[in-house]
Amino acid sequence: MTLELDELDKQIIEVLKQDCSKSIREIAKAIGKSPSLVLKRVRRLYEAGLVKKCEAVLNYSRLGYGLMALILFKVDGAHIEEMENALAKEPRVRGVYDITGEYDIAVLAVFKDVSDLNSFIKRILKNPYIKESVTSVIFKAVKDEINIEYFAE
Repeated sequence: MTLELDELDKQIIEVLKQDCSKSIREIAKAIGKSPSLVLKRVRRLYEAGLVKKCEAVLNYSRLGYGLMALILFKVDGAHIEEMENALAKEPRVRGVYDITGEYDIAVLAVFKDVSDLNSFIKRILKNPYIKESVTSVIFKAVKDEINIEYFAE
């Protein structure tokens, strides 16, 4: 089910996308509406599940994780979900995706260096349900955004 959004909803979402730490009062001031109206709309966006959560987006390279990799795994079919859940618990993993095609799981993860990546891959490959993996090091993220420019149209 899709949610019908009006121009006010779109304005609120744009402010939240830029900085979700803004208070209701700050959002109201930015879009020229009353805080009570903005609060009502923000609650509606959360309750409808459109806004899932607001969180800090970290710059991992500033924390020493200067290497990002896309890792594809072939998995024993009966254990795909089990392996997805296990990979999702790994601290360096940003995303786990159930995919179609030659491979079953795609993982996006960050590492301190090649040695860190190597240790991770070798540890994961010890799992008997992992049949094969292919790793691509990401040289540069041309676009790496949580949100798309949905309302720009």
